[in-house]
Amino acid sequence: MRIGIISDTHGEKSVWDQLVNTIFSKIDLILHAGDVLYHGPRNPIPLGYNPKELAQALNLMHTPILIAQGNCDADVDQLLINSPLAHPYLFTVVNGKRVLVHHGHIFSGETLEQLMAQWKIDLCISGHTHIPDYFKINNCNYFNPGSCAIPKGDGIATVGLWEEDTLKLLEVKTGKVLKYIQL
Repeated sequence: MRIGIISDTHGEKSVWDQLVNTIFSKIDLILHAGDVLYHGPRNPIPLGYNPKELAQALNLMHTPILIAQGNCDADVDQLLINSPLAHPYLFTVVNGKRVLVHHGHIFSGETLEQLMAQWKIDLCISGHTHIPDYFKINNCNYFNPGSCAIPKGDGIATVGLWEEDTLKLLEVKTGKVLKYIQL
């Protein structure tokens, strides 16, 4: 099973189009860690900003999309997006792994560690910072795919791809694998 992992699209339709024609062209599921349509008051407006068209593109996907609501997502966004916006987190089981998807603005630090241990989470996916990150806490893998629309830090737009027991961090522009993570 191939799973696309994404966060912080912030209404950027042109990047979404690029992803579904390249990195996400043959995937079985998309896990989205929030901030789907709105750019947010502290962020610049992305070059390809078109939240209405992005919502339409998401709705036309034949691939299931599971979304955790981000701090820039509003209840009104649900009127445009057919996939439910789970708030404040999304819990699912994929390939026998217990997965927690959340945006990152509510759960963090010790609270998140306790939640991951209590629920025996294998993979915790977060967004919010716009900076890719990976670390392991006890038996749980924590992964932030960064942002495909408004990257911060080194400025490289990134997403994740989960295949079998391997998680990859990929550069959106080139598809180059920046990091391999064995789960």
